[in-house]
Amino acid sequence: MQQDKIKQIIAQMTVEEKASLCSGQDFWHLKGVERLGVPAVMVADGPHGLRKQEVAGDHLGLNESIAAVCFPAGCASAASFDRGLLKKLGETLGNECQAENISTILGPAMNIKRSPLCGRNFEYYSEDPLLTTELAGAFVEGVQSQNIGTSPKHFLANNQETRRTTSSSEVDERTLREIYLAAFEGMVIEQKPWTMMSAYNRINGVFASENKRYMTDILRKEWGFDGLVMTDWGAMNERVAGLKAGVDIEMPGPAEENDQAIVEAVESGLLDEAILDRSCAAILGLIFRYTENRNESAVFDREKDSEIAREIAEESIILLKNEGELLPLSADKKIAFIGKYAAKPRYQGGGSSNINSYRVTSALDAVSGNANILYSPGFTDEGPDEKMLRNAIETAQQAEVAVIFAGLPDSFESEGYDRKHMNLPDWQNELIASVSHVQPNTVVVLHNGSAVEMPWIASVSAVLEAYLGGQEVGAAVVNILFGKTNPSGRLAETFPLRLEDNPSYLSFGKDNEQVDYSEGVFVGYRYYESKAMEVLFPFGHGLSYTTFQYSNLKLDKTTMLDSEELNVSVDVENTGERVGKEVVQLYVSPKSNTIVRPAKELKGFEKIELQPGEKRTMTFTLNKRSFAYWNTEINDWYAESGAYEVQIGKSAKETVLSENVEVQSSVEIPVVYHLNSRMGDIMKNAHTGAILENALAGFYVPVADNASENQATHENSAISSEMIAAMMADMPLRQLASFMPGVTRGKLNELVNQLNEKIYQEV
Repeated sequence: MQQDKIKQIIAQMTVEEKASLCSGQDFWHLKGVERLGVPAVMVADGPHGLRKQEVAGDHLGLNESIAAVCFPAGCASAASFDRGLLKKLGETLGNECQAENISTILGPAMNIKRSPLCGRNFEYYSEDPLLTTELAGAFVEGVQSQNIGTSPKHFLANNQETRRTTSSSEVDERTLREIYLAAFEGMVIEQKPWTMMSAYNRINGVFASENKRYMTDILRKEWGFDGLVMTDWGAMNERVAGLKAGVDIEMPGPAEENDQAIVEAVESGLLDEAILDRSCAAILGLIFRYTENRNESAVFDREKDSEIAREIAEESIILLKNEGELLPLSADKKIAFIGKYAAKPRYQGGGSSNINSYRVTSALDAVSGNANILYSPGFTDEGPDEKMLRNAIETAQQAEVAVIFAGLPDSFESEGYDRKHMNLPDWQNELIASVSHVQPNTVVVLHNGSAVEMPWIASVSAVLEAYLGGQEVGAAVVNILFGKTNPSGRLAETFPLRLEDNPSYLSFGKDNEQVDYSEGVFVGYRYYESKAMEVLFPFGHGLSYTTFQYSNLKLDKTTMLDSEELNVSVDVENTGERVGKEVVQLYVSPKSNTIVRPAKELKGFEKIELQPGEKRTMTFTLNKRSFAYWNTEINDWYAESGAYEVQIGKSAKETVLSENVEVQSSVEIPVVYHLNSRMGDIMKNAHTGAILENALAGFYVPVADNASENQATHENSAISSEMIAAMMADMPLRQLASFMPGVTRGKLNELVNQLNEKIYQEV
């Protein structure tokens, strides 16, 4: 519907109708205005499946929902590193929404994985903002291509479940810009989601639901967002303040008391009615955008969509280890499947995303009829069972290969609370250690929503990370195990050796109202790589049943202005005997920066399929943002002049090729000199350095000769030219009056004026 028609509807609405429109009709419906021909529309949870509740509604997955297809959770689909796959998932869910008369699907969930302990990590994509925004953008594009709205969540800095509804995420501006805002930014600008969901928490003391800086100033004015902002369910704090901040609709409804507060605020002059009209326009825009593009012929084909769920799961499974090329397995070998999750996989998480699955295919289901498969349940989720353990060991001894299906029980991770540790249940670790002791050919398949510790890693031959792979995870795992599908997943998060290594360890999940993001921009691999720390498995890691060789890395220029683009190309060849997919990862590493920055950052990635012997040239385009950090002095992105290394890697840890480029900044950082300005800082600028040298000419004797003479006569002296140069560089201007004959405060003030005049002229 055109905006002028929406304005005509708003002009006919009473203040009471306008206020009422700004809260839900019930748990899942946006209100209509029947007398003006505005229908109510339904929304539903669904980052990885449609959770449509037709009767009793709730936001924790407690009440029944329709039978639907459970796709791999975000932790799994992100491991695909495949934009096309996420778009396909979005298209599929969008069609399901059309078939079920759902206007908007509440996702994707795209908060950064600040800590492995976040109870909701299974819904989220990654610790990296570029990967997050690119994959989320593809998902949004897919859903909205079916004329269905999305609601990316949870905006902003909602990275733990502990006290999630009231805690304040204390984050500095640079960290917000480079990590937490950046995760949403690209998706908002490029894909333009119909809605955004504000988070429960506060950001630097102000609730997201009434935070004008993020909901309006950045989201709308900077990024050009033109949709509606809705609250997370129950997240509204002060309704009138929320409207002023740019939060259009409160969910769930009805919220009669808050509706009345809006009416009273308008009547008293506390709230400009134009603000209320703007929110109404956003809500009506979504309603008519959906209803005018309703696809009555859409069909929810659960069988077809289940196959898509299997495909996504296969693309997302990561081969973490494959010692001696134990995998893929031969179907004629006697193989022991061990572990409860072989028969009843853990395939999704708990809470608002929990799907009433149409079916669930286990690994045992997928190998039914194969007489070479033995099975032992091995464990329960309730605790150790010695009889089960002995049976598992005996079964493993009877087989040529043991495949253990392990992971985190439902009670270990869920929406609503955070994990306390990174361990698998003790009895599962004991099972893996015991089986691998008697069976050298042991494979571990993991079903978990976030990183885990693996104390047994050295004693097993292979590890597959299946994550929470959706209802078809069993079939997908079997296809990987037996080589029908070549694994191509890559870790979208780092697996540290131990929890204490994580940069947020000291501040995450504490039981207080303030959460200090003290690690700053050093989240995930940005921290581990900057400290050259050993990890269990690095970000971007994943093996294949074939091999790939990289060559011929080229940059189209070796020097560039920050206003220019840099074109990068690299050849990738499948040198093995199987068709396979490789994830080409491009990182940028600053080499001459003057501020504290991560050692490297992901700036590009592409997934490609290559036949045996096939070679393909991959291309990337880098721009100013690829080299920039957020400079709080200019409140903008700033690419510092200097050398940068463009790296092609198989993970954040493993660089295979690299080339350097010199970037010249076109932005002059404003500097105001004063008596406490360091001489070294003044000398960095060629113009001000010349002024300083001229002003001090004749006031002091160059120190290098004196230092050399001193060293010659006092061989054991601690005085060196390096020491003197360092002390001079660190000396503030005011100290020249103390140490240099003829230099007075008055002369120094004149010098300061000259320096600032020169800088002003340059700017």
